[in-house]
Amino acid sequence: MTTLLRIDASAQRQDRSLTRMLTNLFTTEFLRANPDAEVIARDIGQDPVPAIDYRFIHAAFTPPEDREDWMTERLALSDALIDEVVAADIIVLGAPMYNYGLPAALKGWIDHVARIGRTFSFDLGRGDFPIEPILKDKQLVVLSSRGEFGFEPGGPRAHLNALDPAIAACAHYFGVDVADIQTIAIEYQEFKDARHDRSVSAAKEATRALAQQFGRPAKQTTLHLPDQAKKRTNQ
Repeated sequence: MTTLLRIDASAQRQDRSLTRMLTNLFTTEFLRANPDAEVIARDIGQDPVPAIDYRFIHAAFTPPEDREDWMTERLALSDALIDEVVAADIIVLGAPMYNYGLPAALKGWIDHVARIGRTFSFDLGRGDFPIEPILKDKQLVVLSSRGEFGFEPGGPRAHLNALDPAIAACAHYFGVDVADIQTIAIEYQEFKDARHDRSVSAAKEATRALAQQFGRPAKQTTLHLPDQAKKRTNQ
């Protein structure tokens, strides 16, 4: 059974969010092509993950066997978020570009998922590259919307694009190789002209095709999440 983890990071409401339109479309087409798949959905845009603080850092870097009760409680949400990533074969991120970079909600989610001992190991014996990912073999789909245009490599605003490089830099925490990231983006949102209309249509077509491509059986996951952590969606 294939497991899809859907993360929505837009601060917009459902009816105004272009990235949710794309994640809805991806999920619908994915399930149509693979009806036995499991979908885990988490909307961090509407229910943001709290920022990490000194207590989180203290708890995360304390060995599990030495943690006090408050540390376990402080890491409970992080553990739940990581369990969802571990269970997933495919991760789809609804990631709008805010001020050329990550939405705060998405940054908060990444900070909770990037955990020593859970998603990466750290060993100075490896020299100048002590970090090694623990998870692997996952696919990442980034469905985005940008107010302007030309953020692709070689584009007129490529130098302003801090969103795609940030996601790629952190992808190893999710078990994703950079080569396994697929990005589809709506552009010209602020212009609201024919170019935007064409960009929306092209993004929807590409999203539908990609979901159908992924909509085939993948490896069986061995992790079993609590029922309340799973949300089967037919949006």
